[in-house]
Amino acid sequence: MNAYLGVDVGSVSTNFVLMDEQGKLLDSLYIRTKGQPIQAIQAGLKALEKQVPPSLNVLGAGATGSARQLTGVIIGADIVKNEITAHAVAAMHCVPDVQTVLEIGGQDSKLIIIRDGVVVDFAMNTVCSAGTGSFLDHQAARLGIPIEEFGKLALQSKQPVRIAGRCSVFAESDMVHKQQMGHKTPDIIAGLCDALVRNYLNNVGKGKSIAAPLVFQGGVAANQGIRHAFEKELGVPVIIPEDFGVMGALGMAILAKENRAQGKKTSFRGFGASELRFATRSFECNGCPNQCEIVEIRQDETVLARWGDRCHKWQNTTRGEAAS
Repeated sequence: MNAYLGVDVGSVSTNFVLMDEQGKLLDSLYIRTKGQPIQAIQAGLKALEKQVPPSLNVLGAGATGSARQLTGVIIGADIVKNEITAHAVAAMHCVPDVQTVLEIGGQDSKLIIIRDGVVVDFAMNTVCSAGTGSFLDHQAARLGIPIEEFGKLALQSKQPVRIAGRCSVFAESDMVHKQQMGHKTPDIIAGLCDALVRNYLNNVGKGKSIAAPLVFQGGVAANQGIRHAFEKELGVPVIIPEDFGVMGALGMAILAKENRAQGKKTSFRGFGASELRFATRSFECNGCPNQCEIVEIRQDETVLARWGDRCHKWQNTTRGEAAS
C-alpha cells in the first residue's frame, strides 16, 4: 500500500495524516506539542508506525506549522509550506467550491479568501488570543466544565449575555462579573462564543470579503457554540469538514502527492526517524547590523540545516559538516 504523509506542528498540537493514492485518509493522529516539537514529532512517528501495516510505503512527505522547518529536517519532508497554503489546499480538497476558510487553532486564527480555486487574500490574528483554543480551554477549566461540553452548553442558552470580547483579559473579567450577577452558565458561555466570533470578524476578518461556501476548520471547529455563533453573525451555513482538526496535515499530504506526481523521489527518512538523536542550538550572527538569530539542527554531531538568516549566509553553508 502506498501513502503520503503530512505533518503539522504548531505551538499547541502536532498533527499527522496518512493519505492513500485516491486521496482518502488512512490514518490521522493528534498529540500535544507541550513546547517540545522534536519529541512530539518523534512520538507521532513512533505511534503511526505501530498503527500502520509493515507493508505501507510512504512515497512523499510534507510539513507545515510554526515548526515546519524543524519538522521538514527531522522527517525528511519533500515539501515545506506555510499554514495558509496547507489549510487552503485541504479546504479545496474537501469542499471544491469553498470561498472562505475560517481557521482557529490552539493559539492563532486565520481567515483565507479563495476565489476560483486561488487564494486571493488572507489574514491572521496578531496580538489578541481571544477566541483561540488555549483561551477556551482556560475558560472551561475556570468554570469547571470539560471543554468537550463547552459548545453543547452554549446551545442550551435561551438568552446569551453580552460579553466584551475585545481581548482575552476583558472577556474573562466580564465573564466573572456576569457570574457574580447571577446569570446562568449556559447564557454566559453562549455570550462568550458570540463575543469571540465578533472579535474574530472585527480583527481577523476586518475589510475582508467573506462569502459562502464557508469552511470552518482547526481544533475550535469542534465547539458547536462557536459554529452557531458564526452562523448567527454571518447569516449563512458553516461547513465543518470531517477531518477539521488535522486539515493542515491533510493539505501537506495532498501537496506531497502532487510533488510525487512530478516524478520526484521522496526524501522521507522513514518511521525510524523516531529513534534518531536530534538536537538544536541557536546563535547570533554578527556579520551585519541585522544580528539575525540562527537556528541549527544536528543529528548526533552532524549539522543538518540552519535557518533564520535574512541573507541566507548560514542556510547556504555546507550540510553534513561537523557541529562546532
